[in-house]
Amino acid sequence: MFPRFLPAVSIALLVGWNAPQLLAEENVLSSMTEAVQTVFQNTKSAVVKIRASDKHGRCVGSGFFIDPNGTIYTTYAVAGEAENIVVESGDHQYNATRLVADARSGIVLLKVDASTPFLPIGKSADLTIASPVVTVGYPMDLPITPMLGFIGGFDLQYLHRYFTTTHIRANVSVQRGESGAPLINTQGEVVGILISGLDGGAACYALPIEAAEKIRSDYVRYGEVRHGWIGITVAPSEVAHEGSLAVIDNLGEDTPAAHSGIKKGDTLVRIGHVVVKRPEDVLNGSFFLTAGENTPVEVVRDGQHLSFNVPAVEHPFSDKSRAAGALTKSDLGGTLSLTSGR
Repeated sequence: MFPRFLPAVSIALLVGWNAPQLLAEENVLSSMTEAVQTVFQNTKSAVVKIRASDKHGRCVGSGFFIDPNGTIYTTYAVAGEAENIVVESGDHQYNATRLVADARSGIVLLKVDASTPFLPIGKSADLTIASPVVTVGYPMDLPITPMLGFIGGFDLQYLHRYFTTTHIRANVSVQRGESGAPLINTQGEVVGILISGLDGGAACYALPIEAAEKIRSDYVRYGEVRHGWIGITVAPSEVAHEGSLAVIDNLGEDTPAAHSGIKKGDTLVRIGHVVVKRPEDVLNGSFFLTAGENTPVEVVRDGQHLSFNVPAVEHPFSDKSRAAGALTKSDLGGTLSLTSGR
């Protein structure tokens, strides 16, 4: 056994390892450690512990401030149906008011009466497979803790159940109490919100921050969440048109899409800002629809590119009893069960 005080490079020379390679690996590890520590130090003051109670008992979870006025993102599992919600931020405790509880997305907005630090909003669209990310939360009712991981994928379904929109799969170990924790990129920006654990907590799913911001935008503009619907179903096509294999299979009677001029057999290429390449992409496009607003929809018909402005109406599955559980593919949406500390 080598003496404990020998540096790694000396050991490498003694056993004939490639010292330059070892130094390079040590530099990479050192840089990564420094990056995680920087993210943690710069973000921890804006991450909070949330305590509450519901019909099942005591709830403990995480959340984070998103503006200087005390607005907090957390999850439905932590505070969606809870009472007596208390937010702990450093040495301070605040009674929180629930502004929005949206079971369909799994997101809750809380408000405390205080001036607060807050996390900057990033773009989940800039993430790729293997992008490093950090979660900061309160695992197992313990002190605030960072955890490093990497993006593993972007999934629209899990165990044959569809999400309401694509979720971020991160190879980050999570524990009870971290539901609602921010998923943070190396620039210290929030790119997602931890929704559920996978494989016993070995990995996690996070809702992309753009999806959460859709919920907040609805609330700011209308005082409520307005999930939109235009009334189309799609099926796979054998031939792609403008890169899309999603053909409109049915238009419901007396629906916005039916009145807009869209026809059965059109190839769908875009809903709002979402480009459609396959039928499942309609889930993402549908999630960002807002009832009462016009939505640009683009199709290909007989080789021609056509555009329509379709007024979205209230989503037929927007009621809590239907949205709280996982839906089938035909419902255009679903959720996973959520985790919180109890």
